[in-house]
Amino acid sequence: MHNFEYVSKEEWKPIKDELFEIIHRLQKEVRNQFTFQYYFVGSSKWNMITRDQNSNTGFDFDVNIEVNDPNEDYSAEEIRNILRKGLDKVINPCVYPTFGYDYTEDSTRVLTIKVKDRVNSRILHSCDFCVIYECSNGRQQYIRYNKKHQCYSWEYQPKGYYNLPDKIKWIKNHKLWQQVRDNYIEKKNTNADDNKKSRSIFAETIHQVCQQNGYY
Repeated sequence: MHNFEYVSKEEWKPIKDELFEIIHRLQKEVRNQFTFQYYFVGSSKWNMITRDQNSNTGFDFDVNIEVNDPNEDYSAEEIRNILRKGLDKVINPCVYPTFGYDYTEDSTRVLTIKVKDRVNSRILHSCDFCVIYECSNGRQQYIRYNKKHQCYSWEYQPKGYYNLPDKIKWIKNHKLWQQVRDNYIEKKNTNADDNKKSRSIFAETIHQVCQQNGYY
């Protein structure tokens, strides 16, 4: 049984500020290969950070990274590996012990960094980085890691991500944001898929609120 609640700004803001510093260091680290833009997404962007009081996973942030590679000089695998190695270097606990992050984890959809309380066997907070590409048709692609076949590829995001900024703008204009907050925390508490990320639940919530209020 989940027991999610919203984390106070006083707690999450210093961590978010630290992530800005880590990302800026990463930009400098990889600039000989490529540059990139980044932005916080989902609950991380809209100050809806949550934590499950019944778990040991802490709270998390979601960041999209969009690489500038117009000539496609780098493969999906090369991009993910350059970013992963760059992250490992800028959060190296031997060099930057104040950050407190473990080395980067490479999962199906994202690169993840975590701060762990090893004494109490729990995660304090984490950040997921998704490498994306904004398509001209309003869709979005991301680099997916197929662990079974040990390969990387560009894949389309699920349909729930389609035109997400426009949906959020519509919700804001119709003063439905409290419904988003209520539905989001409810979805978090009833989610039975431990592998489902916050960004996915947020996108589902936006789609649901639009559907319930006449957007479609």
